[in-house]
Amino acid sequence: MNEKPIRHVAIIMDGNGRWATQRNLPKIEGHRQGANQVSVVLEAAKEAKIEFLTLYAFSTENWKRSIEEVSALMKLMEEFLDKKIPELMEKQVRLRTIGRTDDLPLSVRKKLKKAIEDSAQNRAGTLNLALSYGGRAEIVDGVNCYIQNIKKSGKNPSKLTEESFRNYLYAPDIPDPDLLIRTSGEMRISNFLLWQLAYTEFYVTDKLWPDFGKEDFFEALAAFQRRERRFGGRK
Repeated sequence: MNEKPIRHVAIIMDGNGRWATQRNLPKIEGHRQGANQVSVVLEAAKEAKIEFLTLYAFSTENWKRSIEEVSALMKLMEEFLDKKIPELMEKQVRLRTIGRTDDLPLSVRKKLKKAIEDSAQNRAGTLNLALSYGGRAEIVDGVNCYIQNIKKSGKNPSKLTEESFRNYLYAPDIPDPDLLIRTSGEMRISNFLLWQLAYTEFYVTDKLWPDFGKEDFFEALAAFQRRERRFGGRK
């Protein structure tokens, strides 16, 4: 059987809090271990020649958490950028983001901007962080962007198609995910990439994200290869 190409893997990194609770640790320690695990999976993706890796790092719904937890997560994001950007540069991986990043604290936005600019010319792969991201929010933002463009141009609106609407999404140049991985065993997509996941293959594992390693990633890729992708048609 010929191997099917996998260009883009998306991951819902779930289970950090439960990982910490099982060890009688503060939840932020689970998030910190989860942040460290990004390096492991990034290396696995590079070995597998995955072009795009999109990680669901912080959702629009996560703002509903306690002020203390959100503040700790934002501080952790700054720590992540300080530690991981040299690693991304060494690996020649480009950093990008999707989401309502203007809602993030100024200190986080500044570090993100610098990291994105510094890594823009890297060509060994793309790490795409979904931050303050929601799938419904992305679609609404896309519609509003389309309306604003029509108003600005003063022209009669052309017929909107699936292909033309894609241009108004956060990252229209990134292909739809071939594979979605969700850790912690939860069977839902949690408002993630609602438009892009239309024909993505799903892989759910009971492993909590801080325990999800290279071999687990490779097993997910192997499971993908055993699937038959028909995109609504038949062979």
